[in-house]
Amino acid sequence: MKIVSKYFSNIALLFILLTSFNGYSTSEPAQEGQVSGQEEVSEYILHHIKDAHDFHLFSYTNSEGERKHVGFPLPVIVWSSNGLVTFMSSEFHHDDNGEVLVERNGLKFAKVHSKIYELPASAEAAEFDEEHHIENGAKVLDLSITKSVVGILLVGLLMLLGFSALARQYKNKSIPTGFGRVLEPLVIYVRDEIARPNIGEKKYRKFTGYLLTVFFFIWILNLLGLTPFGFNVTGQLAVTAALAIFTLIIYTVSGNKDYWQHILWMPGVPVLIRPVLAIIELAGAFLIKPFSLLVRLFANISAGHIVVMSLIAIMFTLKNSLGVVGATGLSLVLSFFITLIEVLVAFLQAYIFTMLSALFIGMAVAEHDHDHAHDDHGHEVPDAEDVRENFI
Repeated sequence: MKIVSKYFSNIALLFILLTSFNGYSTSEPAQEGQVSGQEEVSEYILHHIKDAHDFHLFSYTNSEGERKHVGFPLPVIVWSSNGLVTFMSSEFHHDDNGEVLVERNGLKFAKVHSKIYELPASAEAAEFDEEHHIENGAKVLDLSITKSVVGILLVGLLMLLGFSALARQYKNKSIPTGFGRVLEPLVIYVRDEIARPNIGEKKYRKFTGYLLTVFFFIWILNLLGLTPFGFNVTGQLAVTAALAIFTLIIYTVSGNKDYWQHILWMPGVPVLIRPVLAIIELAGAFLIKPFSLLVRLFANISAGHIVVMSLIAIMFTLKNSLGVVGATGLSLVLSFFITLIEVLVAFLQAYIFTMLSALFIGMAVAEHDHDHAHDDHGHEVPDAEDVRENFI
C-alpha cells in the first residue's frame, strides 16, 4: 500500500505541475494589444470552455506579422438539406464569424460561434442582424467529431484497457500489478463506501458496475479537462444531462413495488393529501433528482475552468500596472494554487455524482417492512412487543 501511495503521489505531483501551465499553452492572446479589456477576456474565456470542431493548442505571430495557429482538425459531419455532408474542420481556417464558406454538394456552410449553418448557394458570407444573429443561414444536424467526442472516446478506451487488465489479473487470482495497483483501492472504495452502504447488502452488486463506470468516467474526464489539450467534456450540459438520464433510467426501471407505492399513493398520510404528494414525488423523481445531478457537475467544472482562465488573464489585464514579469508571475502562482484545488474538485465531483446516484438507486430498490398492522388512516400500529422494547 505504501508503494501504491508513493507511486500515486508522484503521478499527482507531476500532473499538477503540468496542468498549472494549461492556460499558458492554450492561450491564444499572446500578441501585444490583442486582449486589452474585460470584454475581450470574458469572450475568450467563454470561447475556451465551449466545445470545438478542432484542437487548438496555441498561436503565435511569425516574423512577417502573420498569425499562425498550432493544432489539428477534426471531421465535420452534418446532415443538410441534401443529406450527409463531410469535410475537415481545417477548411474553415479558424474562422468563427461566418466569413469563410465551405462548398460541398452544391451547398455552402459557415461556422458562427462554433455552430455550423447552411447558407443559400448565392451567399458570399454570413449576414447578421443587430444582435449578431445569423439571418441567411439555417442550422444543420451536427454529428461532427468534436473535442468532447474525442475526449469521451479516449477515456472510454483507457477505461476499457485498464479495467480489462485488472479483470484478467483478478481472474488469474494474482495480486494486481502496474496501474492495477492504483485502480484496486479506488474500486474497493467505490464498492464498500458508496455502493454497499447506500444500496444495501443484498442488491449492491447489481449496480456496482454502473457506479464504477460513472465514477471513473467523470473523474478521468475532469482530470483531462485540466490538461493543456483544452478538454471540457464534463463542462458540457449535453454530457452531464446524458449521465443524469442514465441514472434516472436505472432507478426508474429498478424501482420495486414499495418505491412506486410511496411515490404514487403514499401510505401513512390522509387520503386527500396523497394526490398532492404524488405530484411532488413524481416531480422529484423525474425532474429534481436528474436536474440536481447534471447542474451540480456542469456548474462546478465550468466554474473551475473560468476561475483558472480568469487568473491567467491577469498577465494581460495587469501587465501595464505590474509589468510583464510581475503580472505573469502573479498569474502563474495563483493559477498553480487554484489548479491544486481543481484536482481535488475533479475527484470530489465524481464522488458526489456517484454517491447521489447510489443513493437514488438505493431508495428505489429498498425493501420496506409492511408486516405491522395499520389503522383506518394508514398509520402503523405497533404491537405490544415493540412498545415494551421501546419503553425499556
